[in-house]
Amino acid sequence: MSGAFGSIVELAAGLRAREWSCVELATDTLARLRDSQAAVNAFISVDEEGALAQARAADARLGAGDAPVLTGIPIAHKDVLMTRGLRTTCASRMLERFVAPYDAHVVARLREAGTVLVGKTNMDEFAMGSSSETSYFGPVRNPWSAECVPGGSSGGSAAAVAAGIVPATTGTDTGGSIRQPAALTGICGLKPTYGLCSRYGLVAFASSLDTPGPFAHTAHDCALLLNAMAGHDERDSTSVSRTAEDYARLIDANAGTKPLDGLRIGIPREFADDALEPDVVASVEEALAALRSLGASTLDITLPRLSYCVPVYYVVAPAEASSNLSRFDGVRYGHRAAEYDDLFEMYCRTRAEGFGAEVKRRILVGTYVLSQGYYDAYYLKAQQVRRLIAEDFTRAFAQCDVIAGPTAPTCAFTIGAKANDPVQMYLNDIFTIAANLTGMPAMSVPCGLSKQGLPIGLQLQANYFDEARLLNVAHRFQQATDWHSRRPS
Repeated sequence: MSGAFGSIVELAAGLRAREWSCVELATDTLARLRDSQAAVNAFISVDEEGALAQARAADARLGAGDAPVLTGIPIAHKDVLMTRGLRTTCASRMLERFVAPYDAHVVARLREAGTVLVGKTNMDEFAMGSSSETSYFGPVRNPWSAECVPGGSSGGSAAAVAAGIVPATTGTDTGGSIRQPAALTGICGLKPTYGLCSRYGLVAFASSLDTPGPFAHTAHDCALLLNAMAGHDERDSTSVSRTAEDYARLIDANAGTKPLDGLRIGIPREFADDALEPDVVASVEEALAALRSLGASTLDITLPRLSYCVPVYYVVAPAEASSNLSRFDGVRYGHRAAEYDDLFEMYCRTRAEGFGAEVKRRILVGTYVLSQGYYDAYYLKAQQVRRLIAEDFTRAFAQCDVIAGPTAPTCAFTIGAKANDPVQMYLNDIFTIAANLTGMPAMSVPCGLSKQGLPIGLQLQANYFDEARLLNVAHRFQQATDWHSRRPS
């Protein structure tokens, strides 16, 4: 089975050709997980018994001849998504022993699609971070270099795919937390349009920004996963009700020798940042040349308010986090301090013990910007600038079909290198935050390796609900290059 772990498309074909069974696939996945856990620390919880039971059911479904394309595919979910009967810890001491009583909407949809859940992946605590170092369960390590971070906050999900443990995982993207780790681990990561995938059952960090999405090796695989994940959910007031579509339809079409003929790719002048590593610049330029060879044209565009994205995000996100995390008080569920004299002291000790340093930092910032006398100066002003940023992108998409540039300014950095400098850590999201503030879809595709052998990602962004085009552009790029097929040694 060791040679079987390619793309979902390849695995699904092998299952239908009876080259291997779902049980064999699940068994091999669990063995890979056990062998890699000490080195990568990609998982928090593993469900071996449940995975094998689901695999047996998937084999029966395939035998009956009525099975969706994802039937029998092993996956893992970021541990911020509720999974019925399994721990959902958010990588925090606060929820260390919390067992979810129901499935998140995207979890339920992937379960219905026949996937086999093997476990829950490690992450930054409560999805707050850009490195997956803030986990209560220890940092995730990058499969390409054990000394480096995999990116965050969905670092465990990205590392699990990059290390070949599972062919696909889910993550959540609040300021780049799918795309940035995808770039740093050499895989594909898609943040869909806000509202396309329901947030029901996602433990909230910043409600107006959080977006579930998939990780996989290829854009085609991401399209198949999105087909299962997307859909209206009346339990989520921000879930969009729209006609279902096949996000792989353009990928499946015969596009000829110039598959991107007529595509206009916008290159923002503001992406020429001094913080960009030379290897990142070179790889992105080579990727743009490859896209032009497929028929696309590139043009300069401007996003004049792009520089405000980071300060706007780090007002809006902590403010919403402060509100969302107020529920973790030791009263109803989660950690509770063992010793206290009164209710107020119980609140204080519980939250002091249950939350890590980065979560506390963001709660404090968020509480400050929402406080009387500062709300108008900070939070309200940030929301106004957020609208102006969205207007910049809307104008840009009147000129182009897709916006391209680097996903992250650097390759993976050493664990601990930025732990004591929150501002430098926050600046890792400089190119990804805009898609969350606007709600537009974006994805990262592998486009090169640095001189040190670390992956580099190309970010592609599209207009609202234009995922099919976005995925097709990424797919055509992957047909012309082999970066997505590179694996860590």
